[in-house]
Amino acid sequence: MSSITIRALVVEEKHGPFLEQELQLEEPARGEALIRNVAVGVCHTDEITRHGDMPMPFPAVLGHEGAGIVERVGEGVTQVAPGDKVIIGWPSCGECRNCLDGQPRYCLRTGEALVSGRRFKGERAGTTAYSRDGEPINGHFFGQSSFATYSLTTADALVKVPGETPLELLGPLACGIGTGAGAILNEARPRLGDSVLIVGVGAVGLAAIMAARNSGVTRIIAADLHDSRLEIAQELGATHVINSGSTDIIEGVRRITGSTVDYAIDCTGVIPVIEQIAETVGMLGTLVLVGGAPANARFSLDHLRTLWGKRVIGVLGGGGRSGQLIPALVDLYEQGRFPFDRLVRYYELGDIEQALTDSKSGEVIKPILRIPG
Repeated sequence: MSSITIRALVVEEKHGPFLEQELQLEEPARGEALIRNVAVGVCHTDEITRHGDMPMPFPAVLGHEGAGIVERVGEGVTQVAPGDKVIIGWPSCGECRNCLDGQPRYCLRTGEALVSGRRFKGERAGTTAYSRDGEPINGHFFGQSSFATYSLTTADALVKVPGETPLELLGPLACGIGTGAGAILNEARPRLGDSVLIVGVGAVGLAAIMAARNSGVTRIIAADLHDSRLEIAQELGATHVINSGSTDIIEGVRRITGSTVDYAIDCTGVIPVIEQIAETVGMLGTLVLVGGAPANARFSLDHLRTLWGKRVIGVLGGGGRSGQLIPALVDLYEQGRFPFDRLVRYYELGDIEQALTDSKSGEVIKPILRIPG
């Protein structure tokens, strides 16, 4: 079976560093496309996966916010052609009841599609296209493993982008930025005059704020520990801010709204925070869970107050469909209504550890790795 040589960041074992290595990657099979990556966003999910909070087998190639150019396609591929600029969206089987119902983010085979380390469909299902010195390497992370010079994807996961759009910027629309925006636009869908609390204003939370600004919401409340991020939140559309390190969130919301909010969006994944902000949601309100908590985390709610029409929903990847959400966000960006470029700092592929350090410290909101041509 023919293959090409690529450069990729490999995590050898749980808690291991990202090591740049030379690997072999198979040519695309039927229904697949080979993508020359231009850039890839660095997401909290990549970090928690290498530390074992997602069940990806090691050694593995991670990365799941890739954007690039179609190099070659396998048999039967009509959605894209060589030379197309694309964002690599989430994979889905296209056949289960949720996919057929227009909800591919909640594909019933999502687990194996994202973190099995193997192809999950097609004529080579159950195999990996990645190898090192003849030995298999786990890849296909979120259907792409884009911490590499090339990715092999299912063609139906790709989203074409206009020729003039800055491709190196757009990968995070597939996950981090798209998750925050989709939580508002696809899942919460607040009505005219509603109020929204967004807790944790990193890349996901700030994307949610920008999305809320494009809706009929009249109060957009941002809560975070860092004043610097709250300042950005106000610049991007927050009408009110709460420093949760010095002010109780429940009391802060009460001062702003007089009572509660219609929607509380958790972008932290911190269990005590989730339990706290659940109390800010009023009758017929909705608690929206977006942030990734540690594996097997549990939280509790007051039963009586939950009975008052309170809803709790989880959001995976922003919900909806990549082919719908991503082009809409690109249009909003080009119109100046979704300026997520303000969140970005670029790094080289080999500087991923520094990118993660800067992100964790709050120095940078959304790191993007440029991939050498």
